[in-house]
Amino acid sequence: MTTPLTHLGEMPIEIFLRDYWQKKPLLIRNAFPNFESPIDGDELAGLALEEEVESRLILEKGKTPWELQHGPFDEKTFAKLPESNWTLLVQAVDQWVPEVNELLNHFRFIPNWRVDDIMISFAPDQGSVGPHFDYYDVFLLQGLGKRRWKLGQECDVNSPRVESTPLNILQNFETQNEWLLEAGDMLYIPPGIAHWGTAEGDCMTYSIGFRAPSHADILTELSQDIASTLTNDLRFSDPQLKLQNSPGEINAEAIAQIQQILQQHFTAENIAQWFGKHMTERKYGSEEVEIEDELDADDWQAALAEGNMLWRNPAARFAFHTSEGCTDLFADGHVISCSQALAELVCREVEITWAMLKPLVQDLYDRAAITQLINQESLLVDE
Repeated sequence: MTTPLTHLGEMPIEIFLRDYWQKKPLLIRNAFPNFESPIDGDELAGLALEEEVESRLILEKGKTPWELQHGPFDEKTFAKLPESNWTLLVQAVDQWVPEVNELLNHFRFIPNWRVDDIMISFAPDQGSVGPHFDYYDVFLLQGLGKRRWKLGQECDVNSPRVESTPLNILQNFETQNEWLLEAGDMLYIPPGIAHWGTAEGDCMTYSIGFRAPSHADILTELSQDIASTLTNDLRFSDPQLKLQNSPGEINAEAIAQIQQILQQHFTAENIAQWFGKHMTERKYGSEEVEIEDELDADDWQAALAEGNMLWRNPAARFAFHTSEGCTDLFADGHVISCSQALAELVCREVEITWAMLKPLVQDLYDRAAITQLINQESLLVDE
């Protein structure tokens, strides 16, 4: 298995996390020495032809300025593209190309549940997605050719945007730094920093993005998740009601009771359960797969004992939480009780052998957990 980075260039990861992560940009020259892209522009375009792959085309000088087109595309679309000033973007390439998926393992110094996907862009000369900013952290790894990056001002929801496009193109861009990146160079950009990359010749860039749910999403979806477990007979009540001077007043006692209701349900346990499920939900490839013949514990144990392995589904997302000695494993939006040892194993390893699992299968919960992971196709049996 590819090991996590211990340094970004010559900088220890601990220093990066302390001084740069979510604080300020960092250019890392030769972050991946002798880097060779495992996919080329034609192969990326091939992915963009597929129905199940999310892809976009951005034409700086299309029918409108910064025209946005959504895939899947056909070969005629690519044949009609101009020689310059366009960009193809393909999401979650790590789910389709194993060598791209392996790149994610270098970034495991960030918790698994924060990692989103690897988007790859291809652009001919002068191709760009325009000056913009993101609400999440991103590492921009130059995979092929050269791209000139300009970094600008700090932005927020009030920053003026170009109105004639659905893209978040900034009206104003104040260049503060400018670098030319070549293959293997990498740029880290924290949330809110304006950036603008332009290809110099044919260019391919890998964007390693991270999940950052908004406060609005957290409150809305957490509330809905908790509310779905409550019965209709749980109601506001005030058996100690006292006569008040004005019948129109909502008094402090009523507000205090609402606060108590919220505290009663917004417990650390309920938050952890929702957060684990939410942050491991698949963004792509989330369709439920009907399994005709589910495996039982005897089936997969026999398969592994014969030399087969379990593989992490490239689309699968894992995390775990331990509290008061009990461990919940979160896998693709499901919560599964198991030992911490098993949770750590499936979160860490891409390939799981029988030797790794054998010490754990005596535990009834662990055996059931592995069976569920296989049948929901979070783990795949290599036959």
